[in-house]
Amino acid sequence: MAARTPGAALRLCATVFLLEMAFCKGFVEDLDESFKDNRKDDIWLVDFYAPWCGHCKKLEPIWNEVGLEMKSIGSPVKVGKMDATSYSSIASEFGVRGYPTIKLLKGDLAYNYRGPRTKDDIIEFAHRVSGALIRPLPSQQMFEHVQKRHRVFFVYVGGESTLKEKYIDAASELIVYTYFFSASEEVVPEYVTLKEMPAVLVFKDETYFVYDEYEDGDLSSWINRERFQNYLTMDGFLLYELGDTGKLVAIAIIDEKNTSIEHTRLKSIIQEVARDYRDQFHRDFQFGHMDGNDYINTLLMDELTVPTLVVLNTSNQQYFLLDREIKNTEDMVQFINSILDGTVEAQGGDSILQRLKRMVFDAKSTVVSIFKSSPIMGCFLFGLPLGVISIMCYGIYTADTDGGYIEERYEVSKSETESQEATEESRELQEPRSGQSLLPARQEPKDVLEKKTD
Repeated sequence: MAARTPGAALRLCATVFLLEMAFCKGFVEDLDESFKDNRKDDIWLVDFYAPWCGHCKKLEPIWNEVGLEMKSIGSPVKVGKMDATSYSSIASEFGVRGYPTIKLLKGDLAYNYRGPRTKDDIIEFAHRVSGALIRPLPSQQMFEHVQKRHRVFFVYVGGESTLKEKYIDAASELIVYTYFFSASEEVVPEYVTLKEMPAVLVFKDETYFVYDEYEDGDLSSWINRERFQNYLTMDGFLLYELGDTGKLVAIAIIDEKNTSIEHTRLKSIIQEVARDYRDQFHRDFQFGHMDGNDYINTLLMDELTVPTLVVLNTSNQQYFLLDREIKNTEDMVQFINSILDGTVEAQGGDSILQRLKRMVFDAKSTVVSIFKSSPIMGCFLFGLPLGVISIMCYGIYTADTDGGYIEERYEVSKSETESQEATEESRELQEPRSGQSLLPARQEPKDVLEKKTD
């Protein structure tokens, strides 16, 4: 058998790739105007996209994998995509405001997906929302299975009540984020202590918290605050999501590749505080760490040294920086308590001055990023308009200057003319009239005059 050349191998790989892409695309339906009338017969997971959108093009291969996975596991959810620019009226009815927009359509309900655009996260969302709103836990074995599978989940314990009605309302709103279950008191693990029934609990971080209406306020707000683990690896998307909780976010800014004691110590300290002081701080604080300071510098419009600690108030864009050296958990707890009692001054905010500062900072960042990514493009985008404006300004300036010079020259010429005329008039007054000599007249003899008379 002849040896396969590198070119043939590349062509074979390309062919296999194209076949796989075509195979995956076969499980994603292209939707048109008929979808509006037929969609209620099934549960649909739909990507509303625009052909020119870069983020949509990036999502396309992931979306094809989602379609293949959902089909292979026998999911009742159908996967489709719709060009929202071609069918803008249908997209508007579903509340599509940007691209791409992912929605799960179930009967008359439409659920927005707001998580990371990865295959596993999207499929998890589809499974959660397409299933029962509140799932029963009939046995302790099932309860243990759910605990192993889900990092955060909520459980209603008890019979029919006003609290259960509120729980159902909260679940219908927040099912896009987390799971909701119901169980009897016998199914709940023995280590759980309930002072009264019915009750709503959240299980996370290998422990649980019980909802208290007097301390925690509205049930939906409490669930929204507690749907995150107490300690998280932070990124920009997660910080945006945490903005709805109203909690302060304490973040250790570190370099994960740096194994020096300064970086590892700060991370371990904030982890210990999140674990050991959760009963004291979990209502007000969210803890975590972030790798690198690039995003946080942009957020705060400042240059933070690494490692350091910053506490963000995501509701009003204020932040708190360290006012002491953090050597242990006691130092961290003192710093957090000083924030709560108001002895540490807040920086930033959403005042008019800060907004203007943000506008200037964003404009500067945009210009710098363009020049860094493509200097030639930056010179063209900013150099050409500046050059045109400079030429226009120069033309206006030189035109005014020349006009002033001509006018001045005209004034000078006019004055010179008047002066010259005055000089000539004075000369005429001094000179004799026509026919007169400038020399004194010579007296002729008397007899000559008499002859002339004759």
